[in-house]
Amino acid sequence: MGDVVSRQQLVTVCARLRREGKRIVFTNGCFDLLHLGHVDYLKRAKSLGDVLVVGLNDDASVHRLKGPPRPIMPQADRAAVVAALASVDYTCLFAEDTPLELITAVQPDVLVKGSDWAVDAVVGKELVEGRGGTVKTIEFLPNRSTTGIIAKIRESH
Repeated sequence: MGDVVSRQQLVTVCARLRREGKRIVFTNGCFDLLHLGHVDYLKRAKSLGDVLVVGLNDDASVHRLKGPPRPIMPQADRAAVVAALASVDYTCLFAEDTPLELITAVQPDVLVKGSDWAVDAVVGKELVEGRGGTVKTIEFLPNRSTTGIIAKIRESH
């Protein structure tokens, strides 16, 4: 079970983890209406290193990315639920449209995104690889998405 931390707290924690020789994995997303696809994805991301840091889009950035009525769940709830997962060590909100500033602050060894992203298009790729790190994509579980859940709810009501 992880902690929800500020960006400054995360910078301090990651510096300590690097001194301890820990391999830091970073991923990010909205994680609105947490489901099995999210849990599986985060578990597999964690398996790529020692510590998993999750950048979580704040409410305003989710709204900009996904449009109304998203997010369904407020950022404090989403952060607490993601942090409560066994695979997640640290969760940090970010307000920007991309996680580049947070990735720069974390300096991860492994940067992970879902396989819907081409590796060359992953934000932060150059930074992570420039430090000797790696960028990985993870296949999603089929038929598991927040958009699909929302559509199913709308159809049934």
